[in-house]
Amino acid sequence: MCSIMGYCGLSAGRALFEQGFYRTKSRGPDDSRIIDTGNGLLGFHRLSIMGLTPSGMQPFMLDGCFAVCNGELYGFEKEREKLREKGYSFASDSDCEILLPMYFEYGTDMFSLLDAEFACIIYDGRTGEYIAGRDPIGIRPLYYGYDKAGTIIFASEAQNLVGLAEKIMPFPPGHYYKDGRFICYRDMAARRTGVSEDGSETDLFCRDDLETACKKIRKKLIAGVKKRLVSDAKVGFLLSGGLDSSLVCAIAARECGQPIETFAIGMSEDAIDLKYAARVAEHIGSHHTEVYMTPEEVISSLEEVIRLLGTYDITTIRASMGMYLVCRAIHEKTDIRVILTGEISDELFGYKYTDFAPSAMAFQEEAEKRIRELHMYDVLRADRCISVNSLEARVPFGDLDFVSYVMGLDPEMKINTYGIGKYLLRHAFEGLGYLPEPILWREKAAFSDAVGHSMVDYLKEYAEAQYTDAEFEEKRMKYGHARPFTRESLLYREIFEKYYPGQAEMIADYWMPNRSWEGCDVDDPSARVLANYGESGK
Repeated sequence: MCSIMGYCGLSAGRALFEQGFYRTKSRGPDDSRIIDTGNGLLGFHRLSIMGLTPSGMQPFMLDGCFAVCNGELYGFEKEREKLREKGYSFASDSDCEILLPMYFEYGTDMFSLLDAEFACIIYDGRTGEYIAGRDPIGIRPLYYGYDKAGTIIFASEAQNLVGLAEKIMPFPPGHYYKDGRFICYRDMAARRTGVSEDGSETDLFCRDDLETACKKIRKKLIAGVKKRLVSDAKVGFLLSGGLDSSLVCAIAARECGQPIETFAIGMSEDAIDLKYAARVAEHIGSHHTEVYMTPEEVISSLEEVIRLLGTYDITTIRASMGMYLVCRAIHEKTDIRVILTGEISDELFGYKYTDFAPSAMAFQEEAEKRIRELHMYDVLRADRCISVNSLEARVPFGDLDFVSYVMGLDPEMKINTYGIGKYLLRHAFEGLGYLPEPILWREKAAFSDAVGHSMVDYLKEYAEAQYTDAEFEEKRMKYGHARPFTRESLLYREIFEKYYPGQAEMIADYWMPNRSWEGCDVDDPSARVLANYGESGK
């Protein structure tokens, strides 16, 4: 990961800018630079991944214009060759060096041309204006706010803006900012529509048959993994033992042609997934490392995890405990810089709770909601836990071509009528030897439970001890937006407010199953409380 920041006007003060900017130094520990554009400030903390030489350091400059980008631009070599043919030259092997030439050639249309996970800020010295953009899923973070003079400020994390902006909000994924407006250039959850015979509007879902759909799912996921293996820095893999991360690792093992490095974490006494991760590692021949965490580590890390996450959401915090600690171990004990993960499969193929969807269209609507809000939950978790440990996250299930195809499939095919969730994904790799069949067809366990049921229990017990009944009722009522509804949620909210006072609206609400569905009106986000959890926790 890298960290970017832009204070986009003459009211920018260097000392205040530096105070905010250096809070995320761990995102880019290799080098740092701040430049005065003549109309504000741009800052960049570098984590060297592509183009490791000093010439790859940002901000990039071209004809009085500047750009900073936290991103991976896949297939950038082809675009770079096109730009060379148009007379542009390049000083580094950095993928992000193509951004200014692309901006010169295509203007803001460039954003829709990128196959990338990115957040960027461009200063156009010819017009004196700032342009910013974020990838369509929001895999790379970007926030914004306004200072007292009305000047907009962009930054990789909300913590960069505390004390600089009165209200901090996430930059909307799939948008770019120009002329004071946020403009959508791609909505990954938007449906294709057409006109029916009677003249009314109708949804145009992909009608591929089951075998064709599964073949395309396999092909596109393999392509998504393959492009994310390209790196000038060393690559590693998180392997929980669940379906999603196991598939990513299995594909990568075949593509690399040599043993990959995999890592798993769990509580020493009851980690559900460690045994499955070990089985996958043996099957694919990876160099596998197990990391164990203790109850004391979980509780002592809680406040730091909430501070770095910038959220009070229960499921995000629970699931972050193990990810933060395993990534810390990777950072401290290896020279790995890039981590591939299994996020974004659930939003596409379904959670345990989406088995309760009352109809295929309800399943589709839920998937659309989750994809649009993803940047506030699982993607945020992966980014912060990985980046705070000076690593870069790459998410194959978030490949734009892959997401676009799965979201466009007929929801009648995706809803669970098969007796097991994520059937399309499982069937796509059935019988091909990527994974042991018992792993491929294993029921899903919630990540925060899979590292050990006891971890969540320790957190809940710790929270329960912090408040009497009267204190809980009094303190939770102070909050209007996303009011805490359990002692655990109140504890997390109070820690959040300590570091991000008054900024709760950065998160839409608590991540919870759809309470309007029968069987989903629960007071805990864990799939463990659902009636269909069954064999998942074993």
